[in-house]
This record gives sequence, structure tokens and C-alpha cells, in this order.
Amino acid sequence: MAMAQAPASYEPDVPPGNLLSDPTTCSNREDITEHPIPPQDDSPAIFDEAKLERLGRQRPDTLRNALTESCFVLTMLLSMMMSEFYVSGFNIILPSVALELDIPDAVRTWPAAVPNLSTAALLLPFSRLGDIYGARGVFLTGHAWTLVWSVAAGFSKTPNMLIIFRALQGVGFAAFLPTGLTLLASTYRPGPRKNLVFSLYGSFSPLGFYFGIFTGSVSGEYLTWRWYFWTGAFFILAVVILGVSTIPCSVDTVNPEAKMDWLGTATIVPGLALVVYALTDGGHAPQGWRTPYIYVTLIIGAILLCLAVYIQGWVSEQPLMPPAVFHQKYMKRLSIVLFSFYGVFGLYLFFASYYLENVLGTTPILAAAWFTPMAVGGIILAIAGGLILHILPGKLLMTISGIGFLLSGLLFAVIPAQSESGQSRSFIYWAYVFPAMICSTIGIDITYTVTNIFITTSMPRKSQAAASGLINSLLYLGMAFWLGIGELAVSTVKNARHGDLTPRQQYRIGFWTAVGLASSAIIIMMTIKFGKASSELTTDEKADLARELEMREPESGRR
Repeated sequence: MAMAQAPASYEPDVPPGNLLSDPTTCSNREDITEHPIPPQDDSPAIFDEAKLERLGRQRPDTLRNALTESCFVLTMLLSMMMSEFYVSGFNIILPSVALELDIPDAVRTWPAAVPNLSTAALLLPFSRLGDIYGARGVFLTGHAWTLVWSVAAGFSKTPNMLIIFRALQGVGFAAFLPTGLTLLASTYRPGPRKNLVFSLYGSFSPLGFYFGIFTGSVSGEYLTWRWYFWTGAFFILAVVILGVSTIPCSVDTVNPEAKMDWLGTATIVPGLALVVYALTDGGHAPQGWRTPYIYVTLIIGAILLCLAVYIQGWVSEQPLMPPAVFHQKYMKRLSIVLFSFYGVFGLYLFFASYYLENVLGTTPILAAAWFTPMAVGGIILAIAGGLILHILPGKLLMTISGIGFLLSGLLFAVIPAQSESGQSRSFIYWAYVFPAMICSTIGIDITYTVTNIFITTSMPRKSQAAASGLINSLLYLGMAFWLGIGELAVSTVKNARHGDLTPRQQYRIGFWTAVGLASSAIIIMMTIKFGKASSELTTDEKADLARELEMREPESGRR
């Protein structure tokens, strides 16, 4: 099988002899458009399957040694972990925060929800900034920004201060999440090595979630809730130091022709913010969804998003979300599936946390212990995933993942009431909660890893930033949107019964919403074809091969 390789004259812009990358060389970096594919030094112009397999297993040329690669990957893993840390653990410390800062019941959800709102609204603009200024710089700046506001959040004196600082944290998440994924995707070519790295990357999402819960539990019960923010700030500082020292400038991506889509930004950002705000606050407003500011906000947001679709498709010269991204086969259906699966995960995390505390009566420390299978399962799946992703078909893995999402919500939905069944809390944990935790880890880890590899591998290098923005947008928007729908379902039933709903009944509505959503997503997912994540040409290399074959055809015709 003859396959073309990019010119072998490319030399990574990394100074020889350095154990780690030298950040001072970044100013001398060339634009990646001149060298769109980083080739291997000793590769001939023709590939065969054996050579592709070897290239898929070896260390990228841009990472000169094992220490550089290890530190580079560790930086990305810690980055993913800390984005989840500041989302999960805050729910644990929220009662202590609300008591000390005297936060009214009507706005208690906002300190927890506002980082997701600002992150979801700003992911696409920051993805474009990564194209313009380089993913490395935006990635590090995002962490430095998050560090500042994480420290500040620990010094909050009023509810408004805390909400503002949490929103500014979300701005940092929006900067480093898509650019971190871009750096990984542009560094590793398709193959087992990329599979392992992406498996580890996905596993640090539930690991960060658990670490946030554990830190929040310890801070709230033995220290002060402020140490939750300061502990996270320490790890963010570690990411900044590691990133500056170990992310090679040669893995950076700059497109000198990229421009900011200001029209798209002016419609997408406020549109998403208003819609997510309405969905998040609708169930807690004085008159629910009939509250004027809720439905007015939702209508204005929906109009802005409709305008954004028109601008992205027919007006913008360089849209934030190029329509070509959705021209890839199955991309539209896959986006719907991811939007739904991530929504299931968001519903599960939110309602499971409250179920453990308010229905089963667990202490924060015990709740953290009960979430341990998510962290352990994530690590095991990461190790196993790197070994089997290039062997098993992606469709089989996604089917297993979908069943995991379905069972995680179903198991909590059918937990019997202790007062009626007489079953011990220990029995309920091992019979229902423990397997639900395992299933949720299977769902999120496999989905995040398989789809990240599928999407980033199917996109050319110049579209990696948009693809990374899409992946993270689906994650945060899916969680925020469907959590709002879950809250709407709860409030609708509650109003219909004139408020006669116990906490257990309210949470079960959320879990059954997750079950229905997971079932619908599985049906759609079954129509998508996923191949194996094996060693193959990158999208850019396939395009080069097609152009080369087109050029050869006229020559062979003349002969």
C-alpha cells in the first residue's frame, strides 16, 4: 500500500542539547503553515503499514526525550484535572460557604453554576485566539489567569465577590481547555501512543472530579472552605511552571492568516450566556419559568444563537465554528450524541452528590470515599484503553460507554427507600451506588477518549483548534443545558403536585431524565460507524497523498 510522506527537510525548532524545551526560543518559531505536517527524519517518501505502525508507537520528534514527553503529558493531565477540580468540589463546600457569606437560598446555585456558564460561552473565541497567537501561549495565560482568581476566591467576603471570582475562573478554563487539547492533538499522530495519551487525558477528568470532592470534604470539615481554592491554586501554579519549562515551542500552532470573528463572538457569547443562565436559574426563579426575566432572557438568547448560525454559515469570512467541521462524516450525529452523553454525566454528578448527602445521610468525608471508584476506575480504564483502542472497533467501545451512562442513572433511580425496604446503608452502597460509580466512569472515560481521538484525527491540522473548541463546548454546554432541563422537570412535577415532593422523589426525576436521555443517545450512536484507532496517515498526509496522485496521473497518461 503506497502512501506519501511530507518532505523530510522539516527540522523541529528545538535547540539541540536541551533536556527540556527552552521557552526563550518561542519568539523565533516559524508559522506552522509553512510546515503543516511534522514528519519523521528518516522516513522515505513512501509509507507501508509496518512503517505507519512504527510511527504510531514512537515518541514524536518535537519531544526530544522521555523526560520532556513525560513532563509535557503531565502538564496536560494536571490541566484537565484542575478544570474538573473546581467544578465538583465546590458543591461539597457550598453549605459552609453559604453559611459564612450569608448567601440567600435563591442565589445559592450561582457560585456553583457560573464557571460553567463563562466557560461554555467563551470556548470558541479562545480556540480562535489559539490559532492567532499560538496554543502554547493561550494555554499558559489561561492557567495564570485561573491562578490569580482562584487565590482571590479564597479571600471572598461577600456573595457577589465569590460569584464574580468564580466567573473569572471560568474564563481561564475556556482559555486552556481547547488549547491543551490542540497541543496534544497536534503533537501525536494516529496510533497506539496517541491512544494511550488520550486515554490518560480522559481519565484525569473523573480523577479531578474526585480530587475536588475529597479536597472540598477535608476543607469543609477540618479546615476552612477557603483552603479548597488555595489548594487548587497550588496545583495550577505547578501547571504553569511545568508548562513554561516543558512545552516545546515546536509543538505550537500559529496560523498567520487567522482572524478573530467579531460578529460571531458578539452573537455566540451573549447568546450562550443568556440561554444557559435561563436554563440554570429557571427552576429557582420566584415564579419559575413564568418569571418575566427568565423567559425574556431565554428568547433573546435563542434569537442571538439563531443569528450566530446565520453569521457562521453565510456571513463570517473566518467563522469561529467553520461549517466544514460538520462536513466530516457522522460529525453532526456524533455532536448530538456527545451533547447528550455529557448531559447524562452532568445530571448524574449533580443529583448523585445531593442524593448521597440528603437522602442517604452521608458525611462529606464518607461521600468522598463513596466516589473513590470513579477515580480508581478512571486510572484502570486509562491503562486498559491505551492497550485496546487500536484493537477493538470504536463502535463497540461507544456501545459499552453508552450502556455505562444508562446504568449509572438507572441504578440511582431504582434505589429503594431505606424506610420502606429496611436495607442498610452499606447494602445500598454495594448493590447500587458502587456499580453506578463504576458505570459512570466507564461512560465518561471511554466516550471522552474515543471521540477525542476520532474528532482530532479526522480534522486537518489547521482545524484542530476549532475541533478542540467543539469538543469542550459540547462537554460544558451539554452539562449546563441538560442540568437545566433536569431542574425544569423537577420544578414542573413539583408545581403540579403543589410542592409535595420529598428530596428523594425530586432526585429520582433527575435520574430518570438521565436514563431517557442516555437511551435516545444510544439509538443515535448506533447509526455511527467508528473504526479502530490504529496507526494511519494524518488527515493532512492523506490530502498530500491525494494531491500527489493527481499530479502523477497526467504524467502517466503522457507516457
